[in-house]
Order: sequence, then structure tokens, then C-alpha cells
Amino acid sequence: MRIELQHVSKRYEAEAPSVKDLSLSVQDGELMTILGPSGCGKSTTLLMIAGIFPPTQGDILFDGHRVNNVLPKDRRIGMVFQNSALYPNMNVLKNIEFPLKNMGVARRERMQRSEEAARMVQMSDYLRRKPGQLSGGQRQRVAIARAVVKRPGLLLLDEPLSSLDANLRGNMREEIRRLQKELGITTIMVTHDQEEALSMSDKIAVMNAGELQQIGTPLQLYNAPANWFVANFLGMPAMNELMCSWSADGCLQIADTGQTIPVNGGSGLSALHQGQQMRLAFRPHQVSLITATGQFRETDLRGRVASVEFTGRERLVHIRIGDTAIKVYADMAESLDEHQEIAIRLDADYYLFDRESGENLRLPAAGGQPKISETGDMPFVKQAAYSL
Repeated sequence: MRIELQHVSKRYEAEAPSVKDLSLSVQDGELMTILGPSGCGKSTTLLMIAGIFPPTQGDILFDGHRVNNVLPKDRRIGMVFQNSALYPNMNVLKNIEFPLKNMGVARRERMQRSEEAARMVQMSDYLRRKPGQLSGGQRQRVAIARAVVKRPGLLLLDEPLSSLDANLRGNMREEIRRLQKELGITTIMVTHDQEEALSMSDKIAVMNAGELQQIGTPLQLYNAPANWFVANFLGMPAMNELMCSWSADGCLQIADTGQTIPVNGGSGLSALHQGQQMRLAFRPHQVSLITATGQFRETDLRGRVASVEFTGRERLVHIRIGDTAIKVYADMAESLDEHQEIAIRLDADYYLFDRESGENLRLPAAGGQPKISETGDMPFVKQAAYSL
């Protein structure tokens, strides 16, 4: 099933819109994640697709047919919530077959389809147990089986893993992705967990304050964020930033230290003006750490080691450059001491974001500049129609 949202908004009385002029499409069989912080409008969007909330304006289309006035039960959807919402007085089999019973499916077919769904989520050995006798992960598997037993054209997942512990979340991510691919069901998932989004999705739509910020594959969003919000929201640890300004000779002046460093071009830089305020940004793995003072270059950023955090294979070094704290990865062989003077060398992969608009002015050489397009793979202009 192909899903399209055309200029959809949702407003509650006199409040600011929860969702503003949202346009996107999901191709048949894809898993698309709507990602963003609490209150950004992602769950409201999912509930409008489900038919639980009517849109204030705009159209929702399933396979090209407008469904704004179609009841949830007639939309061919399956839905899984954060809470598994199983009936405690029914065993696993009866919970799975319950929607089929409501649909008037004959008992023999109900049993066959329910047992098949239980087999898909590896719950065949637990059919006689009640929800209180299951673990959290097992209850979510039953909830997924209950959603897919109807053979829906669209599966909606509303933070389905947020109530599980870390190990269970990892296992359930794999299970959901395997099942979705096996069945070929178009799936839309809502989450605020970037690890879930990056590991499970064909495409990710990032929202903030009711507006779509960017849409693309996980790799595209991670390597080529359209703006500072997307860049800062994706990635652990978060992206580093140093406040700076543009000088007419093609250099950046770092606010904290006054140091100037040259910039190696990039789309959008020709329009910059003297004194324009920007963020110089890079991820912890995108720079080189120089510990030998004899190897420092004039263009290296100078700082001092504040602390060193052991992460297993590597160490995460906390560095102060002026009044700004940043984090950079170092391998285990590096000799590092607190308060040691250190240099950071910018490689090709660093970013410049306008401080006022948040727009990405320079993308890493490997990432490429996203094209502004109404139907392309890497659009990022608000209010455009995004196609997955």
C-alpha cells in the first residue's frame, strides 16, 4: 500500500498547529520512521493516518484514494502501541484471533491464521499462556501478531519498543524488521530513539515543532544533514559545535579563541558575508587528534584535555577549546593526560551551519550536497512534497 500525505495540518482550537503543512509519501513495502523529540507532532501524524484524528486541512491517500472520512476499521491497518494492550483474561491465541472474530471470520480460518501469525513472531509455544505469564518482549510479539493477523495493507507502530529494556529492544528491532521484510507490509513507525530509526528504517522523516525538517535514508541524514537541528539530533555522541564568524578572505574566526582557519569551499559559501555568524561542526570521529606538540599546524584547533572516557574499543576524549567543550575519539594507543595541550585537525568531513537559519552551508566531501527537489531523495526545504 502506498501512503501519501498532501499538505496535512492538525490544529486544536486556538493552539498553534501540532502538525504544519506536512507532505510526504511512502512507497509500497517500505518501512518509514517518523523521528523527533517529544511534542514534535509525530504521534499526531500517525493517528491522522490511522483515522483516529481527522486532519484540520490537507488530504491523506491510500493507494491514490482519499481516506479522510474513512473510519479506522475500514482503512486496512494494523497498529501496535507502546503498551501492548492485550486482554489479560484471554490467552495468547485468543488475543491474536480477537480482531478476526470481530471481522466475522469463520472459526476454522481464525484458528489457522492466528496460529500462523504466532509462528511468525515465534510465539507458537505460548498459545495457552495469558499476558501476565509473559515477558515484556513476548507481550509485544503477541501485539504484533494481533496486528498482522488481519493481513493489513499498512502497519503502524507507535513507539513499540520504548517500554522494553536495552537487550529486549535490540532483539525486537531485529524481529520487527525481519517480519516486515518477510510480509512486505508498508510500515510507518514513530519513535524518538535515533538508534531504532537508524537501524530499522528504509527512510527517516525528521520532525521538529510540527514541521518536517528532512527526509532520506539513514545514511543520507547522518552524513548530509540539511540543518543544525537534524545534525544535532542524529548521532551519539552529539555533533560538536564551535561558534565562529566568516571573514572575507575565506576564513573562519573561532569566537572563543580568535583563531582563523581557512575553509575548503563548498556549495553555498559564495553567498556568505563578512561577519556572518555560523557554527563549525563535526562529529567525534570526523577529526584527527594530534598529541605531539611538534606536529601542530597553524590551522589546527588548540585545546586541553579535560577528561578521558573509556568506551571499550576506543576512548572518548573531552577537550576544552576556550570555553567550549567538545568530544573526540582516540584509539587506545594514544598517550593522554588531563590538562595536556592537544590539537584537533579538521579533515574533509566538517560542516558549517548558519547560526540564525540553521541551514547547512557546507557538506562533507563524501556526503555531497543535497538537491532541493519536490520529489528527489534528499529534499530539505520545508513545505515541499517529499517522496520516499
